[in-house]
Amino acid sequence: MIFQTLDDKDECVGIYHSGSLTFDDIPEGLSACWAPVPYLDDREIEYASLYCGGKTPDQVCPEELRDDWEQISDKMKAYYRSLMLSRVDLNENCFFDLVPPRFLAEYCGMRVEITKHVLETYEKPENYDYLLKMTKLLTKISHNELNIDLSSLNSVMHRENARRFRKKAENLPKYIRYNLFGTKTGRLSTKKGSFPIMNINKEYRSIVKPKNDYFLELDFNAAEVRTLLALAGSKQPRMDIHAWNLAQGMGDNVETREDAKKAFFSWLYDEKKINNNLEEIYHRNQVRESHFKNNKVTTPFGNTMEADHHHALSYLIQGTTAEMVLRQAIKIDEFLKEHKSFISFTIHDSVIVDISKDETHLARKLVSIFGDTELGHFLVNSSVGSDFGNMRGTNK
Repeated sequence: MIFQTLDDKDECVGIYHSGSLTFDDIPEGLSACWAPVPYLDDREIEYASLYCGGKTPDQVCPEELRDDWEQISDKMKAYYRSLMLSRVDLNENCFFDLVPPRFLAEYCGMRVEITKHVLETYEKPENYDYLLKMTKLLTKISHNELNIDLSSLNSVMHRENARRFRKKAENLPKYIRYNLFGTKTGRLSTKKGSFPIMNINKEYRSIVKPKNDYFLELDFNAAEVRTLLALAGSKQPRMDIHAWNLAQGMGDNVETREDAKKAFFSWLYDEKKINNNLEEIYHRNQVRESHFKNNKVTTPFGNTMEADHHHALSYLIQGTTAEMVLRQAIKIDEFLKEHKSFISFTIHDSVIVDISKDETHLARKLVSIFGDTELGHFLVNSSVGSDFGNMRGTNK
């Protein structure tokens, strides 16, 4: 039975199926829908949005339905605009209470047809299980209202740029809405209408505070360097990777860790640069050729990206690293299910956990979980802070 959900909040349970709207009591036998929602986590359901790589119904609508879909979709967008203009908070209201039932049923009926079309014409992705788990985690994060405290800007309000930021911040949404399919390499981006967690100036990060007591940030020591080392089949060193590279010998004029870091990245993505010591360790060319065929890069996780020869290695490393970080976030989320602490957000290659003071003993376990990847054990950098702008390292 193909159906559609009417809202994605736990307190707003409602679906459309077989021509009618149903609330609270979800029937058995549901088989497929457009996108996951938390209140269906325990059901075995196929989700069309994951089959088509996050494309919208507009993008995948079959031609025979396009005119009807555009007409009814325009009406839905008009409802959204009117709710926004009326300053109705959709995070605090069930959407199906705000739209006429007859129209909602008509709209969902069309989405059922598009869902059916996608499931019949798109192949199920090899990494579908990962996409499903990640989508569920990102949905959970999107329902977590951030604790934003603008008073932390008081000490810098004498500066004009700080005053401008505060004025802007007063109207920022307090929810993070990620796009799992927003970049070519699989790194997360944020949707329109999201809190700008990815690009908020480091100077103003202090406005983001935990709901519990502390933030714990987990990230890998030189994530992309370690990813290449893993792809080359080499064992991970349990020390800073750039210091380790330096110890292996990197040639003349490379005397410090910072020299080693610059020399490594200068070599990595420039085929014209030769460093025999690095090539013996990282097998740069062999790694690229083993994962690059027919103008497509395939990561160890089965994700494929179109690429030319020049970009193949960078796409491979970035795509593998991005998915590995998110797979570790899934493990942490599963571990924390019965705890007060929870994942607050993820940014670039790190995961930020909102830790209760009663559960600080979990930190060591979380570091262990994060570092135990499918590509080997990666060295983890961790930091803690009472807000996101004042994080200090715990293992440096």
